[in-house]
Amino acid sequence: MPEARTCSECATPLPGGAPDGFCPACSLEGALHMGGSVSEGALSRFGDYELLEEIARGGMGVVYRARQISLDRVVAVKLILFGQFADEGAVKRFRAEATAAAKLQHPNIVAIHEVGEQAGQHFFSMDYVGGRNLAEFMREGPVPAKEAARLVKTIAEAIHFAHGQGIVHRDLKPSNILIDDAGQPRVTDFGLAKDLKTDSDLTLTGQVLGSPNFMAPEQATGKAGTVGPHSDVYSLGAILYQLLTGRPPFTAETLSDTLQQVLTREPLAPRLLNPGAPRDLETICLKCLEKEPPKRYATAKELEEELGRFLREEPIAARPVSRMEKLWRWGRRKPALAAFAGATVILLLVVLIGSPIAARARARERHVPTSRAPPRRSR
Repeated sequence: MPEARTCSECATPLPGGAPDGFCPACSLEGALHMGGSVSEGALSRFGDYELLEEIARGGMGVVYRARQISLDRVVAVKLILFGQFADEGAVKRFRAEATAAAKLQHPNIVAIHEVGEQAGQHFFSMDYVGGRNLAEFMREGPVPAKEAARLVKTIAEAIHFAHGQGIVHRDLKPSNILIDDAGQPRVTDFGLAKDLKTDSDLTLTGQVLGSPNFMAPEQATGKAGTVGPHSDVYSLGAILYQLLTGRPPFTAETLSDTLQQVLTREPLAPRLLNPGAPRDLETICLKCLEKEPPKRYATAKELEEELGRFLREEPIAARPVSRMEKLWRWGRRKPALAAFAGATVILLLVVLIGSPIAARARARERHVPTSRAPPRRSR
C-alpha cells in the first residue's frame, strides 16, 4: 500500500491529484507572502490588491473580496489553488475560465476586469457582488412562483447571450448564481465552460464534471461531444425545479446513485412536492428536464420567452405530457418489467373476456333439449 502523502508545512494529507510538497492552503499562503506584505485590515497585499476576506472556495480556486489599490474599488479576486505548484492542466482550465467569462459583457453575468500572474500565482479579478448566492436564497424553502419565474427568466436571458458568443456554461447551479443588492441574478463561475467557436474543451470523454443534481443526462454520461446549449437549458430547468420545490429534481446519498437517477428516472412533478405550484410553470419546468435534448426548449431564448408568457398570464406554448406518453417512457426505461406487465395485462384480458364467453357457452349446452323420436300418428 503506497504511503500517504502529506503537506511538508502542516502535515495535512494531500488530496488526490495534488502535487507533492504543500497542501492548497499552504501553497496559497506562500504565494500571497511572495506577492507582498500584510497590510492593516487586509489578509495580504497581492500585487495591486489587498485581499480582505475569503468569500468562496471551490475545486479550482479561492475567491477573495479585495480592494484594488490603484482604482480604490472593491472587487473579487480568484486565485488558483496550489499557487505556483499548480500543474499545467489546472492552469489551462483556470485561464480558460477567465477567457470565457471575459468575452461576456452582460448585466447579469459577473464581469472580468483583469487576468494575470503575480509571483507565480495565477489570478483574475472581477465584479464583487455583495449579498447571497441563489442556494443561500433558497434555504428557507420554495420561492413564490412569480419570483421563481422572474429569476430563471433573467438567468435564461444571460445564458442565451453567452450561447450567442459560443460559450456553454456546463455548471449552472444555484451556488453559481449570485443575487446582487437590487435582487438581480448574476451568473458566475465559468470554470467548466466550453467555447464552441474554438472547439476548446479541457475535459476528456468519460470525465463527468459538474454538479450531478443539476446536470443534463448527456453530460452525466461523460460524452463531451454531446453537451451543448441544450445542456444549459436542462440545468435552468433544474434550478427552476428547486426554486419551486425546495429540492433538486434528483438527489441521492452517493454521486453514482444520483447520476443513475439523472439517466433513468423521471423527476417527480413539482406539484406533488408543492401543491401551490402553478400547472403552467410545472409544465415549463418538466419540458426543460426532458431526457432527450430535442424535446426540451430549443434555446435558452425560447425558455425566456415562455417564462415571459407565464409572467404576463398568457397561454404558454408547451403542453403537459399525457398519461400514455408517461406510460410509453416508463416502458422504454424498464423494457423487461414493461414486457412482463404487458403479458400480465393480456392474460387478464383473456380471462376477463374469455370467461363470460365460456360460461355462456356452457349454459347453452345445459338448456338445449335432448333429441326425441317423432310421435306416432294414431290410426
